[in-house]
Amino acid sequence: MKLLVTGANGFVGKNLTAELMNISEGKCSFQGIPKGAQVLCADVDTPAESLKEYCADCDFVFHLAGVNRPKCEEEFAQGNTESLRQVLGFLKEQGNTCPVALSSSTQAQLQNPYGESKRQAEALLLEYSRETGADVYIFRFPGIYGKWCRPNYNSVVATFCHNIAHGLPVRIDAPDKEIKLVYIDDVVRSLLLCTAGTVQKNEDGFCAVSPEYTVTLQRLADLLTSFKEGRHRLQVPKLSDSFVSSLYATYLSYLPKEDFSYPLNTHSDYRGSFTEIIRTSDRGQFSVNISKPHITKGNHWHHTKNEKFCVVSGSGVIRLRRIDCEEVLEYFVSGDKIEVVDIPTGYTHNIENLGDTDMVTFMWASEAFDPKYPDTFFLEV
Repeated sequence: MKLLVTGANGFVGKNLTAELMNISEGKCSFQGIPKGAQVLCADVDTPAESLKEYCADCDFVFHLAGVNRPKCEEEFAQGNTESLRQVLGFLKEQGNTCPVALSSSTQAQLQNPYGESKRQAEALLLEYSRETGADVYIFRFPGIYGKWCRPNYNSVVATFCHNIAHGLPVRIDAPDKEIKLVYIDDVVRSLLLCTAGTVQKNEDGFCAVSPEYTVTLQRLADLLTSFKEGRHRLQVPKLSDSFVSSLYATYLSYLPKEDFSYPLNTHSDYRGSFTEIIRTSDRGQFSVNISKPHITKGNHWHHTKNEKFCVVSGSGVIRLRRIDCEEVLEYFVSGDKIEVVDIPTGYTHNIENLGDTDMVTFMWASEAFDPKYPDTFFLEV
């Protein structure tokens, strides 16, 4: 199977090509696209003869080539309409009636040069379908966000991500203005569905990407700012919200390379150290505890806070005792056998390093530590 991607060096093209290569190399699978499928990449600098060769026997065309920020208005027609005309001409010349998916825009509904060039491309593709019987798929994309989108070009999300991540100001002239957005991974998934003929279409016959999000410019800026500020508080956003999750992933892809790493506050004494790594408002906190040889830590209990201990290096014992009983439970733990020990409420507990090297324990607590309400009470096991 041969899959042609035009505009392969663009934002959508790069993401689609990367996933097609994953499928081709067997790193993931997608119904209808076999392992070993050949991905043919074309862009503005691809010679016409090479593009013609690609069109001769390809099995599907993703036409993503386009222009939205030209030097002059005439380039709209060349980049958005004539580029498709050339591909369709090569297909017809070679007698190839393979399906074609077109990247159009919601701007096609507007009366501007860019929208007009996109409408003309849509009309060309529909006419091609009527002439040849080929299956065609037209996407009127709203704003698309995700990794590898160019900032300060045509994406407010990319620009906001870049500026906020780099400590630059963002300009918001209409904070209450709502914009519609789709995430690049969902766009790629919908494009791939075209190869199986199972992509969702709306009542107007255009292919749809789901989910589609609506957000105000101010809300967008506030979320991205919270991502930047949250790092200093060891916080991550609530990732159960698909928009927040995908926006957070997008934001991280715009971090300056020198800011990929950041320091943590480690509390150290003769017993070892304790370092908080992540704090959340609704999923507790994650920390790493290092115990020196033959050191015991803990000897406290909680009313509501519950914990999970996981020793990943070294060996030791976790002891628990319900505060109104004398029975002591012992769980011998080791990095040689990774397991989790739950620390229930109402049980005083400690952890002792039985070895001659440092013992490293990952610890999760159901709530982030609050010095005003620590819910931690000393009591020997």
